[in-house]
Amino acid sequence: MTAHPLPFAWGGPCVSGQLRAQPEDFEVEEIRGFEPTGEGEHRWLWIEKRGANTEWVARQIAVFAGVQPVDVGFAGRKDRHAVTRQAFTVRAPRSTELDWTTFAPEGVRVLSHTRHSRKLPRGALAGNRFVLRVRGVKGDVGAALDRFADIVAKGMPNYFGEQRFGHTGSNAAAALAMFGGRRVRRDERNLLLSAARSTIFNAVLGHRVGNGTWNLGLDGEVWQLDGGGSIFGPEIDNDELRRRAETGAIHPTGPLWGRGPLRTTGVVAALEQGCALDQPALAKGVEGAGLGMQRRSLRVLVRDASMTVERDDLVLRFVLSSGSYATCLLRELIQQTGGAPGANGRTGLVVEED
Repeated sequence: MTAHPLPFAWGGPCVSGQLRAQPEDFEVEEIRGFEPTGEGEHRWLWIEKRGANTEWVARQIAVFAGVQPVDVGFAGRKDRHAVTRQAFTVRAPRSTELDWTTFAPEGVRVLSHTRHSRKLPRGALAGNRFVLRVRGVKGDVGAALDRFADIVAKGMPNYFGEQRFGHTGSNAAAALAMFGGRRVRRDERNLLLSAARSTIFNAVLGHRVGNGTWNLGLDGEVWQLDGGGSIFGPEIDNDELRRRAETGAIHPTGPLWGRGPLRTTGVVAALEQGCALDQPALAKGVEGAGLGMQRRSLRVLVRDASMTVERDDLVLRFVLSSGSYATCLLRELIQQTGGAPGANGRTGLVVEED
């Protein structure tokens, strides 16, 4: 089962180049949503990793600390083929103080550590800061610079990236097999449920990109405040909502499918219901798993952004909010040639950026 190509909001790539020729070409640093407390039974670790996926690092922390993997927390998964800096926590009572300077699996460094009051939950970050180098760029670089400026000014579609769907796009098919009775591990189950919901969301967003309404309001729209804030609506389209959308203060939302009624009404609800009906087994499987209906912004803004030319390379610097994908920005600009894949290299499931 493969997803249909998603439409571009800005016309498609205008240059080509190689991404992730080496891990240092793809740098990611978490922007923390809060600071460690400095006391408590957990150890907060600020870690740099190169060429390693997040779950593997978490398991190494658990072994080093002599605890179970469930005692290790992290806010988001980060790509293996990158240099990333992110926080972990591990339950470590004061009676078992460890010398974290000696924790040094291949490609991993502890940059700092302190005490913290509780396990770090998933999603507890404000965003991610990226520095990406695209090598050997060919094509209309001036057009790429203009396109990047447009995206920074007006945002981009908040698609779930290819990382969510597996190295060969097979996670949705694996989700169908799971819904049909195939037994999977708990961590794999969560990834497959996410892939199923993401397939429906991307279909809705793809329709909205195709008809030019992904960043505009329609009658019956449900909105989200910028920055992951409150959801409100449904609302009848009006000039005030359009003004707020134009300034980036609010964004239309799409469904993360689950049990319960759609919050949208009218033409928006009809479009969303239609996309779910196009994927009935995925929709029913997610509902059967007990997940409730949720909403996600259709648009994400790109902040603190710049793109510079260094000989034959482009260097992009930008910040995205938590849960949004750098690869979805790159696809609007650059046709990737070569480079490392996004897969974790172990199960065929892909470790996603979040």
